[in-house]
Amino acid sequence: MFFVRELEKTITLHPSYFGPNMREYLIHKLHDDVEGSCTGQYFIICVVDHEQITLGKIIPGRGDAEFTIHYKAIVYRPFRGETVDAVVTSVNKMGFFAEVGALQCFVSKQAIPSEIPFDESANPPQYSDGADQVIAKGAHVRMKLVGIRSDVGKMYATASIKEDYLGWVNQLLSLLCRLTAVILACCKPSSPTITTTYPLFHPLYHNHTTMRTYQFSVLRSGLLITP
Repeated sequence: MFFVRELEKTITLHPSYFGPNMREYLIHKLHDDVEGSCTGQYFIICVVDHEQITLGKIIPGRGDAEFTIHYKAIVYRPFRGETVDAVVTSVNKMGFFAEVGALQCFVSKQAIPSEIPFDESANPPQYSDGADQVIAKGAHVRMKLVGIRSDVGKMYATASIKEDYLGWVNQLLSLLCRLTAVILACCKPSSPTITTTYPLFHPLYHNHTTMRTYQFSVLRSGLLITP
């Protein structure tokens, strides 16, 4: 689930960067350091506002200065029981791995419906019902998170597709759901219509960075997306 959180970051600056462009360098370094990182509880997607930069404090004996930046960021925090869309990264007879953004998930064979068995003769490896549902590398699936484990700078999850309305999904539908989640997290009630340039796939989620302009109209009946 996406949230907007108020955070702070302490950045150490070498004396060679002291000057009129120091503020711009601090903001640039903030984006480089925190965007795409994981705290062990959530992933920081992007920085949206810089509220305050404190006065620098000189570190005795070094000459470097420490600055504390208070900022707002869009974060993604997975919850047990949450339904998410993911992209399959690898498949084997024990199950398959998938990525929800930077979160890596594993779906075991026991958490896959029996009517979608593992096809040992297929290349590449896949789970298939012999018709439209094919879970192979690159496929989009909808899953339910059943367990989450945190590590230093990383998070992992186990998931299941053995429930109604879970499993293989159309790629376009998956894209629209992700766009809806991000826009509703960012949109303010006072701004019902937003025109913006948004990556077709966010760099944190995929390697594609094709840019396209969309107009998002938040209506009572739902979200209208106009290219």
